Amino acid sequence: MNKSKHLRAAYEAIGAETTYAPLEALKLMLKHSKVKFDATAEIHFTLGIDPRHADQQVRSTISLPNGTGKTVRVVAVCSDDKIKAGKAAGATEAGGEELVEKMSKGWTDFDALVATPDMMRILAKAARTLGPKGLMPNPKTGTVTPEIEKVIKELVGGRIEFRNDKHGIVHTIFGKLSFGEDKLITNLEAIIKALQDAKPSGQKGIYIKKLTINSTMGPGIKINLNTDEDA
Repeated sequence: MNKSKHLRAAYEAIGAETTYAPLEALKLMLKHSKVKFDATAEIHFTLGIDPRHADQQVRSTISLPNGTGKTVRVVAVCSDDKIKAGKAAGATEAGGEELVEKMSKGWTDFDALVATPDMMRILAKAARTLGPKGLMPNPKTGTVTPEIEKVIKELVGGRIEFRNDKHGIVHTIFGKLSFGEDKLITNLEAIIKALQDAKPSGQKGIYIKKLTINSTMGPGIKINLNTDEDA
């Protein structure tokens, strides 16, 4: 009940349909967070795309300037000569066929998976486990690469992937509230720019139709980017 009261009061103060400049919205998000833990800052883009068309898909990655504040468990599938380097770069597990066998039996106790190109043939064995969870490495997001050490460091350091869902919405995070205003606004501006840069070639009309940020269990605050020039 208290949570509902907090949210009702927050929406009355903010205005459910009022839009704000990014910094103003961020200040309101920080002000109206009432949870007793370090809440996550979330961002939601409603895009003017038709997800049924291949040339209107949005998928990319970004290394946030100040990281995400989350611990990212990265696993590497690689040949024996790269296992030591993978673990040194920050991978919680690294290995070849035995590790893939473990995944094929249902093990997915990690957040991101990186593989060298030569291991993708072997990794196909675990595709039925990894695919539905969005864990299958993909060259488009840089997780299939001979430079696994570099990518592992980026993922552990706060690199995130974003992609649209079947409704044309992109949901992702941009930090923790404990980062404070300066670090959060830097991350927020970076994720907005990355989304704008990922505009697909087949998209027509207004690209970002709606943009909302919120903290965990906090009110959604709408941001006005003045995107009408995209029409």
